[in-house]
Amino acid sequence: MPVGVIQYEELETVILGIYGVFSVVRLVLAHRRLLAPWMLYVSVVADMALLMALIFSFHLKYAQPAAFYLKVPSLLYVFLFIALRALRFEARFVVFTGLCAAAGWAYLTWYVASGQGGPPEITHNFVEYMTSNALLVGAEIDKIIAILLTTAVLAIAIARARHLLVRSVSEAAAARDLSRFFDPAVAARIRGAAMTIKAGEGEQRDVAILTCDLRGFTRLSTELQPDEVMKLLQDYQERMCPLIVDNGGSIDKFLGDGILASFGAVGTSETPAADALRAADALIEAARQWAEARRAAGLTPLEVGVAAASGRVVFGAVGDGERLEFTVIGDAVNLAAKLEKHNKAEKVRSLTDAATYELARRQGYRRAVEPELRRGRRVGGMADLVDIVVLAC
Repeated sequence: MPVGVIQYEELETVILGIYGVFSVVRLVLAHRRLLAPWMLYVSVVADMALLMALIFSFHLKYAQPAAFYLKVPSLLYVFLFIALRALRFEARFVVFTGLCAAAGWAYLTWYVASGQGGPPEITHNFVEYMTSNALLVGAEIDKIIAILLTTAVLAIAIARARHLLVRSVSEAAAARDLSRFFDPAVAARIRGAAMTIKAGEGEQRDVAILTCDLRGFTRLSTELQPDEVMKLLQDYQERMCPLIVDNGGSIDKFLGDGILASFGAVGTSETPAADALRAADALIEAARQWAEARRAAGLTPLEVGVAAASGRVVFGAVGDGERLEFTVIGDAVNLAAKLEKHNKAEKVRSLTDAATYELARRQGYRRAVEPELRRGRRVGGMADLVDIVVLAC
């Protein structure tokens, strides 16, 4: 075995050993989230320095002129190091790695051309370059250009991807906020709209409307501090709104202490009337439990009035073009509102009209005890007498 090979045989192992130790330290620091940006830059320099030193060692290991190492395939690991920096999802580290690689290879090329590693034997013949230790300057320049172009493309891709990611996260946050100000189904409809939603656009649908009102709130609000009023409203709405949504309803709007909900408007439903009456029953039970909890806490118990009606309405966006609101408009909305007020006249807590109750029964709504039917009632604001069904006294 040649003496040169024996002398430099361990150099490769030493270089790889140093790199292995360096990599372990870097992984430990990364796992503990202790890697500062300057450490990352240092690691890039260390990676490229060790790789270039390994490539440089080839001509020493095999006792060849320096031009010998320009042919080794280890240069390809440069692209791996550049790609690894892309995992940080920051273009600056990719660019810095590429520049270090290009600078390293340029230095190795200059070392050969300067004759410090043996006669440079510069040639312009590609065959001679490939079959000997001659130096073809153009080929080495091509390698440097390939490194720089790969770096540029990858950096641009990362910059664009990062921009899209930030934009996507921002839009997701905005969408979550949108769902807090709108019913989730309405928010989803807005986000999924294929074109800009315009005021005056709507569609007719057969739906059920439910209204819920907090009794005695107006009087109580004058006796409480403003923050107490808002906390009371929050407590009331946190108890009622999930029950409406769980039964297939969508919150149309909050009217002070009143809640207007629709069933089958935002999303189509085969059982809107049945869903509305189930929601009404759930609201009354929740109101009873709430009143008991307030009474046990030494607070004034509050009652809730609920009413439901059904019919064909127009569902769509209203507004002045700058500010829009999805809402339902129609006789069913008016009837539900008037029936809720009529609760007090009937001295009950929840009722509906007979037509809605019969429709709900056909849609699968059932009760353990048949509710009371009161025929021919004069409901304020209604021209004709209304047959009503008492859902809760």
